[in-house]
Amino acid sequence: MRGFGGYATLAAMTKPGIHGNFYSGVGLDRADALRRDEGWVAARQADPNSRVVLVWRNRNLVHRADRIGAVWLRVTETAVLGDSAAEPVFLGRDGETAVFAVDLSHLAEADAETLAAEHGVFEDLRAVGPLMARREGAILAYARGLLYWHQRHRFCGICGSATRSAQAGHVRRCTDAACGAEHFPRTDPAVIMLVHDGERCVLGRQKIWPPGMHSTLAGFVEPGETLEEAVAREVYEEVGLTVSTVTYESSQPWPFPSSIMLGFRATCAHAPMRFATDEIEAAAWFTRAELRASPEDDSFRLPRRDSIARRLIEDWLADG
Repeated sequence: MRGFGGYATLAAMTKPGIHGNFYSGVGLDRADALRRDEGWVAARQADPNSRVVLVWRNRNLVHRADRIGAVWLRVTETAVLGDSAAEPVFLGRDGETAVFAVDLSHLAEADAETLAAEHGVFEDLRAVGPLMARREGAILAYARGLLYWHQRHRFCGICGSATRSAQAGHVRRCTDAACGAEHFPRTDPAVIMLVHDGERCVLGRQKIWPPGMHSTLAGFVEPGETLEEAVAREVYEEVGLTVSTVTYESSQPWPFPSSIMLGFRATCAHAPMRFATDEIEAAAWFTRAELRASPEDDSFRLPRRDSIARRLIEDWLADG
């Protein structure tokens, strides 16, 4: 981070294998106890050493200097913390430096472009994340996900009254004293799995994906089922295969808009497939040789490099 000095902190916290996927490894001290202290939070918002990252309509502010990177604004460089329509959200501390995120989605497009032009440009993180330093991408993803939750929870889901931000943006509290419900940031669990028989794996594609793109199977966890049961159900529903073993691999924050991807390998016997055509346009068994020879064009391509799907495939290829 330019002028921010956070990598030493991350290195000290990181253990091999923990932060292998894109958008993981934020490395900030989330300071749960401190963010409950309104006086401390107010002091950090006024501290010129604090940093701010900006989001506009789910796009992060980035610069395109020598490389694509996050824009870190000092409190003294922007008046956004004084904007009554913007609610600063505390992301955590990098050492003693507080980091905040602010959503400027209330600004008209022209105003947002004017503000961005002084520092960079608002970009969809899915387009630029793979080109950024891993930790910067992780923090911007964290900011985007948390601010998206705020956008969708302006009103109480119990009584319909307006909510207000509390605990430095990690709670929204109903303003109706008779209700007073507290709402917490939501992350939707989704399972994503590399299904294989040892020598071949299953990849499929949806109609809405870019031409040629194939990926692993995935789906959201439903109430009342374990992760392993969700894997088995999704595989059967999507391609009609029955898995025999399910093994956890790794996970990935995926705040596009609000998921956590839980990665697995699942084994099953090689068999013909039937597709759930409302979800899957095509699916097939592929050998390692076929995947290693992927042309990566509109005829066939593997999933995006910042996805856990790509990680699952590449790890499987490395095993054989």
